[in-house]
Amino acid sequence: MPSQIVSLVVNGERREFIAAPGTTLLACLRESLGLIAAKRGCAQGACGTCTVLVDGLPEAACLVAVETVAGGSVRTLEGVTAGGELDEVQSAFIDCFATQCGFCTSGMIMVAEALLDRNPDPGEDDVIEAISGNVCRCTGYRPIVVAIMEAARRRREQEVPR
Repeated sequence: MPSQIVSLVVNGERREFIAAPGTTLLACLRESLGLIAAKRGCAQGACGTCTVLVDGLPEAACLVAVETVAGGSVRTLEGVTAGGELDEVQSAFIDCFATQCGFCTSGMIMVAEALLDRNPDPGEDDVIEAISGNVCRCTGYRPIVVAIMEAARRRREQEVPR
């Protein structure tokens, strides 16, 4: 099969690029679009470092053939910030010391974004389940869980009219 033009909405902006059949979404994001927050870790979908949101759901971008999501919407870590400001999840990760080497951080944040989009008041078990597909070798997971719970609290507080 010949290469084809693939069109996606990436971080709210329509983007087009040429991709060979079977090229992964991760490769296209990093190599064609220069979006490097999603990392190539295991290349088997087991570590979560490449997690992005495809039509609002977390996906391992290393496993997704880009032609299968043509016309869809993709959100990466680069698309999380609004106006250059860190959002609640990003700032909670910093404040709660939920990053060390940072390799897993973008995937963890994207999973947290998806969780909080669908459940603004998750319990600890919900958070643990949400991050279960993401591997972190540095933090021991507890600070990540605390950070996501803190981000949820911050979002709920912002929603309350004052």
